[in-house]
Amino acid sequence: MKIQFIGGARTVTGSCYVLDTGRHKILIDCGMFQGNKELEQWNEQSFPFNPGEIAAVVLTHAHIDHSGLIPKLCKQGFSGPIIATHSTVDLCSIMLPDSGHIQEAEAEWYNRKRRRRGRPQMKPLYTEKDARYCLSQFQGIPYDQCTQVVPGITIRMRDAGHILGSAIIEMWVNTPEMNSACKLVFSGDLGSKQQAIVKDPAFIDEADYVFIESTYGDRLHGDRLHGERVDRGEILGGIVQTIQKQGGNIIIPSFSVGRTQEIIYELSKLLHEGKIAPLPVFIDSPLAIEATRIFRCNQEVFDEESQQYLRQGMDPLSFPGLQFVETVEKSQRLNRVVSGTIIISSSGMCEAGRIKHHLKHHLWRPKSHIVFVGYQAQGTLGRRIVDGARRVRIFGEDINVLAHIHNIEGFSAHADQAGLLEWLASFTYKPKKVFIVHGEEAVSLHFAKTVSETLGLDAHVPYRFETVTYGEAIEITGHASAGKEPVKLPDGLEYALESVTLASLELQNVLQSQALSPAQKQEVLERLAVCVEALEQSAQDCEE
Repeated sequence: MKIQFIGGARTVTGSCYVLDTGRHKILIDCGMFQGNKELEQWNEQSFPFNPGEIAAVVLTHAHIDHSGLIPKLCKQGFSGPIIATHSTVDLCSIMLPDSGHIQEAEAEWYNRKRRRRGRPQMKPLYTEKDARYCLSQFQGIPYDQCTQVVPGITIRMRDAGHILGSAIIEMWVNTPEMNSACKLVFSGDLGSKQQAIVKDPAFIDEADYVFIESTYGDRLHGDRLHGERVDRGEILGGIVQTIQKQGGNIIIPSFSVGRTQEIIYELSKLLHEGKIAPLPVFIDSPLAIEATRIFRCNQEVFDEESQQYLRQGMDPLSFPGLQFVETVEKSQRLNRVVSGTIIISSSGMCEAGRIKHHLKHHLWRPKSHIVFVGYQAQGTLGRRIVDGARRVRIFGEDINVLAHIHNIEGFSAHADQAGLLEWLASFTYKPKKVFIVHGEEAVSLHFAKTVSETLGLDAHVPYRFETVTYGEAIEITGHASAGKEPVKLPDGLEYALESVTLASLELQNVLQSQALSPAQKQEVLERLAVCVEALEQSAQDCEE
């Protein structure tokens, strides 16, 4: 049995693992890379495996960094089932077509520039039609039920407490070639405790090997005081009270799925308890509107507090003053309102969508308040603002940052270091090895060290394309840097080296699937020799 790390290794996004039992290959997640341009270009590269050989995909949750390359996978030959919780299937039915629409819009934007320069047209990664086509392959299963994915692989989904439908995957692998069954646990993205709407993450009793995310593995959320959580609703309520006394608007860049609904919930509580006065609140995101509808249709998986609200006849996702903005024209009109409102808009990292227009109109206003409620990846506009940039560029225009900037990490859908350690410590039987994934490199390395020192577990931070082979002892191969301390390379060079690795893997796959004549084999060898000579010359130039 082998597992290869395709994404989510020393980076926060692109989560994807290939499990190969020798008889079947399945994917756990198939996510899109997000962040800086070099990282996003990985989405354009060919998969380092044949999509047609994948028997099934098991999906932890609907966020695009875990599901966003599924349409591409299906477009390139994958025809098997995509297994997820029922709520995740519902959310993917809106999120993947929306992602396809974004891919088409971005391709058209680039192509306008290319046409003016006489350059070839680029195709979108996939289209909205491609995304809708793949939805027929989704299969929803309930939490806590054992399901056979393929012969020899059984899974059980447990609530991860991250977003609606998010799951921890318990996976039992048992093939005739193995002496005994092996249990793998994939955390997916683990949520914080006491989030609105969703339940707390489930604890797992045992596993042979654990794959745990590390997004906030090096820190506690900023709303902890002396180890105790401060009420994030109270923090948000204080900001609302400020604009109601002093004027100005609140702009909240928010992920359409999960964070937006949680903010609606918290504002509803604040109004119900009389802690803030009624005010207009605009949800300016078509996707968030659809996601909120899906949340209402999946109330059976809400947490106990939300269920209690429902039993009392209250809607935790609605309140007087809440308005949904569907058209571009109505969104544009919001920019004329300079005081007394809350505008919640996507995208959460400020890289696309209507939020960029709202930031353009409010970042320079001293009375405006920009409230971040989710993770901001390296290289994004949101990260630059949170890190204290005094000027940012939006739509080709330099904008001064004079607004009040807030970062309420307590709204994050991810557990912080304390939450991650608590989850790992809950295992009754210690795992043989813990793989630290889904985190920025420095964060993952820090968390691995903390796991080893605090819990006494064998923790390892895999590289991209690293392969773990399980037998009497596990063997880790597949990356030249495996086992070494990483050396930070410039982004452009790192991307070029990853491109060479991908090209090599793709070439291996093609050669294995083709029957070549002696003349064709000779041609391949000669062309490879030229490439190797060029690479060796480049290496010599570097040494000199």
